[in-house]
Amino acid sequence: MTHEEILAQHGPREAMEYDMVVVGGGPAGLSTAIRLKQLAAEQGKEVSVVVLEKGSEPGAHILSGAIMDPRALSELIPNWKELGAPLNQPVTEDAMMFLGKNSAVRTPNFVLPDCFRNHGNYIVSLANVTRWLAQQAEGLGVEIFPGFPAAEVLYNENGSVKGVATGNMGVGKNGEPTGSFQLGMELHAKYTVFAEGSRGNLGKQLISRFKLDAGKDPQTYGLGVKELWEIDPKRHQPGFVMHTAGWPMDNATYGGSFLYHMENNQVVLGFITGLDYANPYLSPFEEFQRWKTHPNIRWYLEGDESRGIKPARRISYGARAITAGGLMSLPNTVFPGGALVGCDAGYLNVSRIKGSHAAIKTGMLAAQAAFEAIAQGRQHDVLTDYPAAFEKSWLHAELNKARNFKAWFKKGLWTATLMNGIEQFALGGRIPWTLRRDKPDHAYLKPAAQCKPIAYPKPDGKLTFDRLSSVFVSNTNHAEDQPAHLTLRDASIPVQVNLARYAGPEARYCPAGVYEFVKNEDNTDRLQINAQNCVHCKTCDIKDPTQNIVWVTPEGGGGPNYVNM
Repeated sequence: MTHEEILAQHGPREAMEYDMVVVGGGPAGLSTAIRLKQLAAEQGKEVSVVVLEKGSEPGAHILSGAIMDPRALSELIPNWKELGAPLNQPVTEDAMMFLGKNSAVRTPNFVLPDCFRNHGNYIVSLANVTRWLAQQAEGLGVEIFPGFPAAEVLYNENGSVKGVATGNMGVGKNGEPTGSFQLGMELHAKYTVFAEGSRGNLGKQLISRFKLDAGKDPQTYGLGVKELWEIDPKRHQPGFVMHTAGWPMDNATYGGSFLYHMENNQVVLGFITGLDYANPYLSPFEEFQRWKTHPNIRWYLEGDESRGIKPARRISYGARAITAGGLMSLPNTVFPGGALVGCDAGYLNVSRIKGSHAAIKTGMLAAQAAFEAIAQGRQHDVLTDYPAAFEKSWLHAELNKARNFKAWFKKGLWTATLMNGIEQFALGGRIPWTLRRDKPDHAYLKPAAQCKPIAYPKPDGKLTFDRLSSVFVSNTNHAEDQPAHLTLRDASIPVQVNLARYAGPEARYCPAGVYEFVKNEDNTDRLQINAQNCVHCKTCDIKDPTQNIVWVTPEGGGGPNYVNM
């Protein structure tokens, strides 16, 4: 049955009314809700706000490095330390390394630009910070509905956003309602704030419908792949932060890594690959695994019996796209009836590899604009005060300094290193020029015939791993009897175009083994989609060269369940 047929047979949907609906229970969405409630309390007013979260709980789908700049959090909740916010490990030392296959050169700290200095910042599990923010929000009276993904934007007759509808529950793979069927519900609001994270499903639709990206550079993304390890205390340096560039990437491909020492003898290792790469044989997951074999990285993970050092143990794994275009790719963030905040818009500062402070700040700015509008009796109009406040904020000044950072890498690693050093160190971010971008990430992929295959080593199960064992430790799960949330506009394109022309890149860019080309009985090829493996990274929605794959929300509560990530 189609969505319309289900509604006709089982509708109408129950509707609930709020002053504000927030789509997404991450740092941006929760900060929006918290700030709205704070403003109402300060003026003795009542506002109703609900947060919809597609994960099983707030934080379940949150994945980030993460080093957190507490500036915005301190503005939102000044006494966060007294309230027990899980910012427990301050950064104690920074290191920036340029790697060759078996070599490493450390940049002297005195020439590091400010974007690579982390004094005053904290190494955190952003998933745990999100859980704490959810507690603060609920303490202020915010309603949070976990396991309820917003699947559809609702519009008023005049075209303004009315609210959202949650997805139906209990629909079988064949599209027919099962015995556990439950119709989704509508949530109407005076203003709806979208905080879905990078490449948000509804945010993408809104950008297209309202042409919010008109006159902006095409957005660009990176894929971050991350693991959490417990290492021997003798090799643990609490607060030590290492970033690397160079190997295993070639000079023309954007990529870099991080290794952060958290508390409790734990380290997080991650690798970010720019999704504007050209070679369809490249696998971001395999590049990360290969990076761990570098002598300067494996030293932390391998045991040494002669020194009484135990081998490290991998605890968890995850992957997530990041929105990396910065200020020049930032869409208009307001439209009749709503706003985009956080990574749904693209506020991440790629030069600092930080977005949580931007998410919190933009949530606060959107909440301020919405509260003032509601207090004036307005609804469903354009919150112009939000982007105006952003342009006057410290966040705009910060992103303006970093506006060329990612763009320089299209000219190669060494040119980018030199020019970013000049911009950020010599000029202090006061840059008299602006680089522009004219193509989306998927358009950079070259035909396989023009590229060299990459031979990746087999995983050893100790230091390097395969995708399926990695997905297992991400605690990913989806109900098997539900429609696939990874959809194809044209089922023939994966074989006839992607496999024939690009050697089937979806089998390599997906970090979870979702896409697999298999043989039919007559020896023809077909694309098998293992949707139950999906960690919701959104890479397929971004990098598919024909833009034939469309990621939609699965049944509520499905996906990864990240712990301490």
